[in-house]
Amino acid sequence: MTGERDLTTLLTSARPRLNPGGYVFTTVPDGTVPTGVRPVVTVTEDEGLTLVVPREQADAAGLPYDYVAGWITLRVHSALDAVGLTAAVARVLADAGLSCNVVAGFHHDHLFVPLERAAEAVALLDALATAHGA
Repeated sequence: MTGERDLTTLLTSARPRLNPGGYVFTTVPDGTVPTGVRPVVTVTEDEGLTLVVPREQADAAGLPYDYVAGWITLRVHSALDAVGLTAAVARVLADAGLSCNVVAGFHHDHLFVPLERAAEAVALLDALATAHGA
């Protein structure tokens, strides 16, 4: 199940999809995921377990957060050792003043950008694909 490594192919085949809803980053110091919370991402850190969860679930569980993100999935199957995809995506978003938190899954890369600018981020990524396909 080898993913794509060629940067041009990765960029032209990214097909970014904005997942519905808002997502938040929160942490549980004791590592216990509250009942009713289904994280889309977890990261174990010395300070506790970081969770990325739908905002509604965080609110229902009383979990604190201060950043609400839109979740974009790049639907190209990228290889984990591919070079340049994260840099190219980060550059186009940074040039537009957009923060981006990137998480690599086994099959796809996932971007968490400010919710209020998520549609703009998708448009920028679509334009990046078009620019590399010419």
